[in-house]
Amino acid sequence: MMKTLLVEDKAYIRKGLLNLLQLVESDVQVIGECESVKDAVVVANACLPDLIFLDINLTDGNAFDFLEQTQHLNFKVIFITAYEEFALKALKIGAVDYLLKPVDIKDLEVALHKVSKLPLTEQKQQINAVKSAWDNENAKLILSLHDSFQVIDLSELMFCESDKGYTSFYCSDGKKHVVSKTLKEFEAQLTLANFTRPHQSYMVNLKFIDKYDKSGVIHLKNGKKIPVSSRKKEQFVSSLLKRKSN
Repeated sequence: MMKTLLVEDKAYIRKGLLNLLQLVESDVQVIGECESVKDAVVVANACLPDLIFLDINLTDGNAFDFLEQTQHLNFKVIFITAYEEFALKALKIGAVDYLLKPVDIKDLEVALHKVSKLPLTEQKQQINAVKSAWDNENAKLILSLHDSFQVIDLSELMFCESDKGYTSFYCSDGKKHVVSKTLKEFEAQLTLANFTRPHQSYMVNLKFIDKYDKSGVIHLKNGKKIPVSSRKKEQFVSSLLKRKSN
């Protein structure tokens, strides 16, 4: 039996995946469930799983944070993602198995078959290739404007603000760019590039945060104030403390 760990921050996704795994014919034995990088690292070290279903974005980081902290362990991975961008990137490179949310039982069966046949060393090479490609592309964001394509260095992007189907990008040089897309369409790439979403209308680059009032207000280094919604406070503080400790 393959000892299997489910690492996904949404309980209903974990429950659905667990139900599907009980329906397919496989030698999978689920030994635990986690919703954060921190918990997943502890459980993986304690239980030594053979296979991990791994969500790309977790409550306190992302899949690659987890993999960096557990690279001494030997397990196979099937990624879980809600973002087409990751899937397309993985397909382009011809690497790694992944499942798009909501998970389809046929896709699950195919992924389990593929990962069972793939040598562990080969999959680790594939994962490293995807991480490298993702990191390289993450350094830049290309915006399609009315009459041009604007290239933004993400290390200089302070925050994004969404309003009625439009998203504004505010850079450290004072420039502002507006596109007719929702913030959700950029969330996956920005999350992996050290941004956090403290509010439905904002994503903020952690490097530009000066301080955080526990009342629920972020102060950026340029004086801009960003609200933190009550339901996102715990996740935001976790992201902030994680960066401080790095």
